[in-house]
Amino acid sequence: MQMLVMRRAVVLLLVAAIVATTSLIPSPQQAAAQSFTLEQIKGYPFPNELTASASGSRIAWAFNERGARNVWVAEGPEFKARRLTNYETDDGQELTSLSISADGKYVVYVRGGDHGSNFDRSVPVNPAMATTQIKVQIWSAPFAGGEPKLLGEGDEPAISPKSDRVVFVKDRGIWSVPLDGSSQAKRLFYARGDCGAAEWSPDGARLAFVSSRGDHSFVGVYTNDSTPILYLAPTTSRDSSPRWSPDGKRIAFVRRPGTGGAPEAVLEPRPQAWSIWTAGASTGEGQQLWKSPFTLRGSPPTTHGGTNLHWAAAGRIVFLSYLDGWPHLYSISENGGEPLLLTHGNYMAEYISISNDRRYLVFAGNAGSDVDDIDRRHIVKVPVDRAEPVVMTPGKGLEWTPFVTGDGKYIAFISATAQRPPLPAVMPASGGKPMPLAEDRIPANFPTSQLVVPKKVVYKAPDGVDVHAQLFEATGGAAKKPAIIYVHGGPPRQMLLGWHYSDYYTNAYALNQYLASRGYIVLSVNYRLGIGYGYDFHRPLNAGVQGASEYQDIKAGAEYLQRLGQVDAKRIGIYGGSYGGFLTALALARDSKLFAAGVDIHGVHNWTAERAASLLENRYEKPPDVQRALEVAWQSSPVSAIATWKSPVLLIHGDDDRNVRFSQTTDLVRRLEKAGVAYEELVIPDDTHHFMRHANLVKVNSAVAAFFDRVFGMNRGSE
Repeated sequence: MQMLVMRRAVVLLLVAAIVATTSLIPSPQQAAAQSFTLEQIKGYPFPNELTASASGSRIAWAFNERGARNVWVAEGPEFKARRLTNYETDDGQELTSLSISADGKYVVYVRGGDHGSNFDRSVPVNPAMATTQIKVQIWSAPFAGGEPKLLGEGDEPAISPKSDRVVFVKDRGIWSVPLDGSSQAKRLFYARGDCGAAEWSPDGARLAFVSSRGDHSFVGVYTNDSTPILYLAPTTSRDSSPRWSPDGKRIAFVRRPGTGGAPEAVLEPRPQAWSIWTAGASTGEGQQLWKSPFTLRGSPPTTHGGTNLHWAAAGRIVFLSYLDGWPHLYSISENGGEPLLLTHGNYMAEYISISNDRRYLVFAGNAGSDVDDIDRRHIVKVPVDRAEPVVMTPGKGLEWTPFVTGDGKYIAFISATAQRPPLPAVMPASGGKPMPLAEDRIPANFPTSQLVVPKKVVYKAPDGVDVHAQLFEATGGAAKKPAIIYVHGGPPRQMLLGWHYSDYYTNAYALNQYLASRGYIVLSVNYRLGIGYGYDFHRPLNAGVQGASEYQDIKAGAEYLQRLGQVDAKRIGIYGGSYGGFLTALALARDSKLFAAGVDIHGVHNWTAERAASLLENRYEKPPDVQRALEVAWQSSPVSAIATWKSPVLLIHGDDDRNVRFSQTTDLVRRLEKAGVAYEELVIPDDTHHFMRHANLVKVNSAVAAFFDRVFGMNRGSE
């Protein structure tokens, strides 16, 4: 078993001092409060990658069951869940890009890679440390059952509407292979640039794609080997997101300015221009359909799916924008004019899909009549040509990633509650009671009924910003309990009043439940920069590398806990991963008197490490505020406050991290060591930012709980 490495014996003295001053011997009531093990709470199956066929009522999804990832399918009207593949080991190979052929006969998927990463997304991962080469591969499996067939190495598969071929990305180009794997894959065509984002025409005869060429990009159309590639209205701009009209005659796409120009001030918020264009799919002649106002809210949205462009029925083109202060859906006539706001109210739209007949959209939104729905997700349905949104799944549950089945009869989605973990579900498209699928995959010993229902909390930051949080607290236990702040990553994320739609944050939710079962009070904070509360909250001033204004939301959370009568103010800890690791380190560095201990999981510690390279690149012109920007970035970094960092910390990092470079932790260790700060390390060799192996997630969670138990005197012995 990999051991935690204790670097400073002073941590033992700190623990002894805390225990001596706060009477931390667990009471019999505390000892009885733990009602389940970490292995039990981590036993849930996690479904994702849900998809539906363009015809009939067939659906598919991926299930991660304690590290064994497999494709599952079901078909209406019974929707009996059935496992399609037989991967049995916890090897860290994720399943992504699930799709079903239009005729419903095949399921295509990608196995391998880390598609949640910032770089090296399609590079193989090997967290099981296998001695044979791992590859990122595309597979095809018959929906009716049978052995999957390898289609080739690559990524981003797209099945033809004819259900005969699959195109995919490999070696900067687009390749093609028969859907049944009857012959080897071949490069479909040669073109300059990095080619991707392939979109078949409705009849399957042509292919639109994006050719990225550094400072600019084109949308191209491939017809056949005897016809030259057609680029649509090419300029110096960056074009993306090609979408075919229903009749296949035109293509809509998003246009942004190309890179370049004189450097602008770094610390001043600047709008980003973008527009929607349409062009003839046979002529390439294009025209601007709509241009966003050159304002901050008019800039391209940065929530899930970006602009979420769809060419719908009824002559409408649909997109997402922050124009009214919330990420809302709009539609515009294919002939131009003023956009129509389809969704209205103080809620966001994400995970948006369109019905097969292109007449309405379904999405996940924090909408509903309950006052707490802003901290949930429900399925919302809206026509493409009328502002008539309907919440299809009201109540205290959570639902996300909806798809309409090809026959238009059902909506499939993932659902959960505060206690029951996520499962696929279906409901009639016209409305009705959702039916969860594969309930028997939840282990018999999973502690559903023993989980707490988190309480919505709203408190104010020092500058008056309302901060939403979830409070986890089990009944009983000591009169004064230790408390822990949990800080999510992202930062464009929102923690919810129940199980989360991300596997990374579902793991965090499980750990928060486990800590609560052990006698801790946990406060999960939705700090500014997060989503779900409108543009001004998502894009605040002086945040992140430009001043870390969001930290005051974290500090205010700890002060809120101090005011609770059941919290021991001397035993407040903090933990978080990624951006949450950054804020954890910042809290420990700036306010060790408030935060007695922390666990920093793959956090950023020095914003200037890479920012300096981008600001001081090899060019004559520099941003006018370059020195001030570097100074602010340094002051926003935890390493700038090492001198006041006194609290012990556990540092956790996988050394194949593709989101936060491992060097951020190796550098911090050297600084803490020199400053005499007590720290421990848990390094996970060859795993990524997302800890792809279930065993590694259990190891990380165990280490977090054990560290807080030791520092706060909550040792209960072995489970």
